[in-house]
Amino acid sequence: MTTTATSSTATAVEEPSATAYVNLVVATIGFTLTFWAWNLIAPLANDFGDAMGLSSFQQSLMVAVPVLVGSLGRIPVGALTDRYGARLMFPLCSALTIIPVLLIIPTRDTYGALLAVGFLLGVGGTTFAIGVPLVNSWFPPAKRGFAIGVFGMGMGGVALSGYFTPRIYRHGESLPFLFLAVALAGYAVLSWFFLRDRPDRVIPTMPLTQRLGQAARLRVTWELAALYAIGFGGIVAFGVYLPTYLKTWYELSPTDAGTKAAGFALVTVVFRPIGGWLSDRVHPAVVASWALGVVGVFAIGQAFDPELSPGGTICLLVMAAGLGTASGAVFALVARVTPQPQVGSVTGIVGAMGGLGGFVPPLVMGAIYSAKDTYSIGFMLLSDLALAGCVYAFGRMREAGAAKPSER
Repeated sequence: MTTTATSSTATAVEEPSATAYVNLVVATIGFTLTFWAWNLIAPLANDFGDAMGLSSFQQSLMVAVPVLVGSLGRIPVGALTDRYGARLMFPLCSALTIIPVLLIIPTRDTYGALLAVGFLLGVGGTTFAIGVPLVNSWFPPAKRGFAIGVFGMGMGGVALSGYFTPRIYRHGESLPFLFLAVALAGYAVLSWFFLRDRPDRVIPTMPLTQRLGQAARLRVTWELAALYAIGFGGIVAFGVYLPTYLKTWYELSPTDAGTKAAGFALVTVVFRPIGGWLSDRVHPAVVASWALGVVGVFAIGQAFDPELSPGGTICLLVMAAGLGTASGAVFALVARVTPQPQVGSVTGIVGAMGGLGGFVPPLVMGAIYSAKDTYSIGFMLLSDLALAGCVYAFGRMREAGAAKPSER
């Protein structure tokens, strides 16, 4: 009788509370909006570039700057989230993102000023490091993979930006920025009232630099960072550069290119929670390995420049599914191997490397196309990285997931 009661209690403890789901929904909405803001320049890069007479490399730099700043900014923001909690950090970062969103309006015809605004726009990309430790703390280990995958669906902000931003822009050159600024202001208020940090969360007392140093000394931090740089970096790179690639190589109109890029981003969004869900049932390193292997194979296919319909479309969408699955699996692995008080700091570093993984490819693709008039080399490089990640995830990270915290 006692055993049955104890078993029932243990089962009840493993079920997420209603507050956990409220936090998950509110955090996902915030991640979506700030990700939209983070990717706000990319869908309009061709319009801005044509108006200013920019080269392919200059356009690549313009869309890559927010990615760089948002990526590096995740490191301190993740550590600050460990210290001050998501209830403060999410509204604060959302409100700060409003400033560069509005500054695009007067600076969109001046290249140097737009680069500076893109630097500030990077704040929107840091909220990933706020939401992961929040969601991770509210959900039991058996459901963290799926929960973090659902939160990761906020990447859909890229799809929303790719689809809606150019269409709203056609109805008024200031409208998309005003619309998003109002949405971010509304969310800052909403998150302040509805987000809750766990009452029993451990607040670190060590200085921020010491906590970051401690997280950086973990070998698994950099292993996860490398895998995430391939998976999530690929998503970010395609998110910011795919419209340019489709317009340049397949000669699509900016609107059609943005629509197809949004479809790519939507597939990554759908498959990210699938990666987390699979990781709750199969070792996340195995899920990440298979997903990256698929990406590697289909990147080779795209390197041969197939016709967009159906070959190119199939290659790009399958790569999107693989990258989304791999991203969900990597952060399921973060939740498995990282001590709870360090999740924010480790997430910041891993998320930063993921974002940096998205910063470099657009520059490389733009430079290669300018020099060689081809994108094939870039896709072959993606294939090499994905297949290397596939082998490493399967060979090493299964052991990391099984190790004790003291052994990582």
